[in-house]
Amino acid sequence: MIITTTDFIPNREITEILGVARGSTVRARNIGRDIFAGLKNIVGGEIDEYTKLQAESREQAMQRMVQDAQRLNADAIINIRLTTAMVMQGAAEILAYGTAVKLS
Repeated sequence: MIITTTDFIPNREITEILGVARGSTVRARNIGRDIFAGLKNIVGGEIDEYTKLQAESREQAMQRMVQDAQRLNADAIINIRLTTAMVMQGAAEILAYGTAVKLS
């Protein structure tokens, strides 16, 4: 599966637009990460625990987007985007989406 943020794929022709492929996950912070984050907040610097949580969440959302595109029998997903929205205090949704296409 070709995945790109561009709206075209070099040397390939888009023959059909299959629709929007999407994948999301909702993740919540946990008490262990919050304790370490609170300590890090005092001294400053990157909060590694949250960085890892966000990276894992993005990866899961991307995998689910690819699965959705495979369900549509797509060859590629173009113009992909990632967005984040807070669902409730301490929990956020990561959404990955793009256009599922067939290629020649």
